[in-house]
Amino acid sequence: MTRDRGQDVSVELRERLIPLFGGDIAIERLALLAGGASKEAWALDLRTPQGTRLLLVRRAGGGVIHQQTLSLEHECRLLEVAYAAGVRAPQPYGYLGEIVGRPAFVSERVSGETIGRRIAQRPELAGARAVLPAQMAEELAKIHAIPADRVPFLEAGGPHDVLTRLERELDSVEEPHPAIELGLAWAKSRAPDRGDVVVLHGDLRVGNLAVTEAGLGHVLDWEFAHLGDPTEDVAWPLVRAWRFGVDQMRLGGIGEVEPYLERYNALSGRHISLASLDYWEIVGNLKWAIGALTQARRHLSGQQRSVELAVIGRLAAEMEFELLHLLERAG
Repeated sequence: MTRDRGQDVSVELRERLIPLFGGDIAIERLALLAGGASKEAWALDLRTPQGTRLLLVRRAGGGVIHQQTLSLEHECRLLEVAYAAGVRAPQPYGYLGEIVGRPAFVSERVSGETIGRRIAQRPELAGARAVLPAQMAEELAKIHAIPADRVPFLEAGGPHDVLTRLERELDSVEEPHPAIELGLAWAKSRAPDRGDVVVLHGDLRVGNLAVTEAGLGHVLDWEFAHLGDPTEDVAWPLVRAWRFGVDQMRLGGIGEVEPYLERYNALSGRHISLASLDYWEIVGNLKWAIGALTQARRHLSGQQRSVELAVIGRLAAEMEFELLHLLERAG
């Protein structure tokens, strides 16, 4: 990030913030945060007559991981609905339109650890790990209870729709990946019938949570939200990539699955079985393997040269290995 580009963002940003916070404002600090494979996150300290507000500007990056990714405008609208429904989501303040050619919105900047490996492994977060499984279940139950008509822009899709989209995205990579193709064929032949269709976060897992020593603070990164089978959301944090080296803890490297699932079922009134999670865990590995490949394609094609994107692409091999293991176990 060049200094000139940061100054350009600052100038346009202040203009877009005036309708939200008034004309008597000043940007005290604006810093591009590390991380974020498909979106930029800018820490913003905004001086207002009421005091300094700690804000976060979420801005489009150079591309998206999945074709179904929400626009920034729709992501902001979803945050508004989720926040009003009592979900632990950062408070959104408004959609800003384009900032230096890329759409953006502004929300509160929350505190807490977001690095998955630290959450799963650091001793000082042991207390948080003890309560996180139940808290994750509670947030999923609240999200799945949001009336779908409040978010009409979300796309709906059953298991077959998900797999069709994944096949299309894998084709766009234009290179053979037999393990992924085998996984897709297996999943298509065993896809469950379409059941409940609810609002899904789409990416609720360790690494997309702001965690304090007391436990879950906020649920972040809503760009993959859609309408679908609730089991898809419940199974997503089981994917091995989200265990961050603590592989024996199937739920995100922090806990066992059974108490988490029991808590979700008790709150939601559903009866999702432990066995039904196995199918969606395999589909979850397919989703992330293909997502990693499409990210690498952005780098390899020259669309967005980035060491980070190249490294993400290498992760696809780990998911392919995990897929073969899971398929062997499933029979």
